[in-house]
Amino acid sequence: MNWEAPLTAVPKMHGKQAKVAAPLRIGIMREAGQPFENWELQLIERLLADRRFRLVAFLDTSKPAGAKANMLTRMVARFDGALFARQSGYSAKRFERARKAILNIPLANAVANGDRHGPQLDIILRHCNADLPEAILNALPLGVWSLSHVFTQSGSASWDGIADMAAGAPTSHLSLFLETARHPERRVIAQAEFNVKFSAARNAAFIKEKSVLLLMRELRRIADTSKLPKPLRAPDAVQALRPPGIFRTGRYAAALTKNIAQRALKTMRRASHQETAVWTLFSGRGAIDDFDPSEAMEIPPTDTAIKADPFLFHHEGRTYLFYENYGLGDTKAHIAVGEITRSGFEPIGIALGGSEHLSFPFVFRVGDEIFLMPETHQRKRIEIWRAVSFPLIWEPYSRALEGWSTADSTLFKHRGQWWLFTNLSEHHAFEDHCSALYAFQVDGPELKRIVPHRRNPIVVGSATARNAGRIFSRHRRLYRPAQYNAHGIYGYGLNIMEIEQLDLDDYRETCVRRILPDFKPGLTGCHHFDASGSRYILDARLNA
Repeated sequence: MNWEAPLTAVPKMHGKQAKVAAPLRIGIMREAGQPFENWELQLIERLLADRRFRLVAFLDTSKPAGAKANMLTRMVARFDGALFARQSGYSAKRFERARKAILNIPLANAVANGDRHGPQLDIILRHCNADLPEAILNALPLGVWSLSHVFTQSGSASWDGIADMAAGAPTSHLSLFLETARHPERRVIAQAEFNVKFSAARNAAFIKEKSVLLLMRELRRIADTSKLPKPLRAPDAVQALRPPGIFRTGRYAAALTKNIAQRALKTMRRASHQETAVWTLFSGRGAIDDFDPSEAMEIPPTDTAIKADPFLFHHEGRTYLFYENYGLGDTKAHIAVGEITRSGFEPIGIALGGSEHLSFPFVFRVGDEIFLMPETHQRKRIEIWRAVSFPLIWEPYSRALEGWSTADSTLFKHRGQWWLFTNLSEHHAFEDHCSALYAFQVDGPELKRIVPHRRNPIVVGSATARNAGRIFSRHRRLYRPAQYNAHGIYGYGLNIMEIEQLDLDDYRETCVRRILPDFKPGLTGCHHFDASGSRYILDARLNA
């Protein structure tokens, strides 16, 4: 495989080399005496690894601003964190080597940009809720950037997520704020939504880790373009992030106790193979932009054939169905195939099996050849197989992204260019395939040449990032099915995203439709869609 660049870097230029701009000079504002959190160390490591940035100084403040959480909230947050947000320390090797060269300056003594005694900075990353002197803000060409979770901290206890969970919010929000001398009010320039966890402390720790992806993407964007991003919302629409009161904290503590009991029961049931997620399939006539799931007919599961991640494939006048297949009590799945006939569904057999879990059997045609790209994240790579005797006999064809934890990958051609979309998990403590979508220009199913998108990850947030089927081109519009992970449920709903811009420099999509598990009785989720010809299929999770 010929890598054009690492995942987090800009691809190399062919021919004339582009001029490398001077690196952005970055300062980080922190509360003095506080240890570095894992998310901070991950961010610092990435800044030090990227030649577009130079970490110049830490600006230490001893006067955090903002509202303080009450004693009950701090106690609950600390207890919650000690139980459910503990993680091993992040090894920041670059930071250890470079630490002596990074200035440590008390914020009260910091001098405005341009003074020969002070650090000259382009941008400050705010890692604590502290006021910045106007003179310093005026001297920053790119302003002050803040992640929303830095405003939900009281000392070592974070109350981020307590209010969301007490209120039963479907998702938790992460925002990236910008303040400049010209516009000192806080403005949102990037945002993401994440599925809520059973614990607010775990929720907060998870979002902190994923916030590094969002922040680094936007920093790379401004380093490449030299343009400040446009705000997503007007300043007066940005609400203050206040700590929850005693009543909400009490409601959360009661909910947490209930969640712990439910999780303990589920763990015991899974250990004894008494609980298995049961999915069913629904099929009907329609396309991605007009299907009506309420009119679909069910292809029900059996105890030995629970079907999920369905893909349709039309071949020689017959409609085949490839799907993830497992039985009650199984701990892994294989890829099975059957045929949809006039009288219903007829199983054919196993297409791919093995010792690892297999799912998401993306089947596609290129010329006269048929390929299958299943999810093989347990093997830490992407695999493409070629049909030797369709539909049951396949041979290995190509591999890519060796050593990376990938999921639900799809390959498609757009305006003459092949693209690979996959859900990568770049993580320290929280392996997760729902929070980041990565795009690569590739040479087709050979996967010999892979060029990362300059804005990877192109989508951040579990409400829309994870693929939920193949990419469709219909009526000159490009659609991507995506999972809507919310209400603490994996695969709660299905988004239909319209891709409005796709090139190596940018990506933009909009949700044009959302399918919730209310189109048939007895459903708790739906998370995959496919279509072939005039027929579509989707899966749905049944009540336990």
